[in-house]
Amino acid sequence: MTDERESLSRLQWLAVSLVVITGVLHVYAGVIEGRIPVALAGFGYAGALALFFVGYRRRLLYLIGVPYTAVQIPIWLVAKSEYGVVDYVDKATQVVLILVLGYLYLSARFGPADASATAAN
Repeated sequence: MTDERESLSRLQWLAVSLVVITGVLHVYAGVIEGRIPVALAGFGYAGALALFFVGYRRRLLYLIGVPYTAVQIPIWLVAKSEYGVVDYVDKATQVVLILVLGYLYLSARFGPADASATAAN
């Protein structure tokens, strides 16, 4: 597993960082606001990270991560009545995450930028 982590590209590490940020914010908001589905979304991100670090079908994780993250934005707009700084930071993080995951998926499909993206697929 150490070799897997060391062979990650900078863009993959960016995706990991963004997933950690949005995952922690979801768990935090879910606990504070008493919204179990929000906390569960955060734990979903944690599960995805675990799969990612063991090298499980990363290309598929990128692909699933895009709609998983994207669907949370309109749900947030409909479900929330008050928006705070944490909300905006989370949604900005998610927009960047969607773009990064999309790029990682496409690069893994059409000619990965690094060998580790294809080796794990």
